[in-house]
Amino acid sequence: MNFIQSKRPGINVYAAFTTLFAIVMLHSCDTTKYIFSTSPVVPAAEGSVKVKKDKNSNYNIVLDVNNLAEPQRLSTAKETYIVWMETEQNGSKNIGQLKTASGLLSNTLTSSLKTVATFKPTGFFITAENDANIQYPDGQTVLSTGMRQ
Repeated sequence: MNFIQSKRPGINVYAAFTTLFAIVMLHSCDTTKYIFSTSPVVPAAEGSVKVKKDKNSNYNIVLDVNNLAEPQRLSTAKETYIVWMETEQNGSKNIGQLKTASGLLSNTLTSSLKTVATFKPTGFFITAENDANIQYPDGQTVLSTGMRQ
C-alpha cells in the first residue's frame, strides 16, 4: 500500500484537535453544578446552581429554578424568596432575592439569579421571607441542594 504524503508544511490536525479537546476539558472542570432536591413545600419546583471559579479566584454563580410558586401563594404567605449560599468558613450568606416570572410564550414560572462571591460555596438553599434585607435565614426553606432542614 502506498500513502501519498503532502509536501506542504502545515499543522497536524490530530495534534491540534487533541490540544483543543484537552483545553476544553480542563476549562469545564472548573464548573460545579448543584441540583436542588425535590421540595415538600413546592413539589413542582426544580432547579440547579452552576458555580465557576474565575481567574481572580471569585466564584460566578448562576441559579435557575422552574415552577417555583409565588411566595404569596405558600401555605404561610411570604413576600419574597431569598437565596442563601453556604460556605465552610463563613456560614450562610444572603446572595440575593429571587423573583418569579412567566415567560412570553409559556406559563411556566421561571426564576434566575446571577452573582459573584468571594467565598467558596458548599451548598445553596432558598427560603421564603418577609424581608429581602435579612442577614440570617428566618423563614421556611423551600429548596435546598443539601441536607439543610
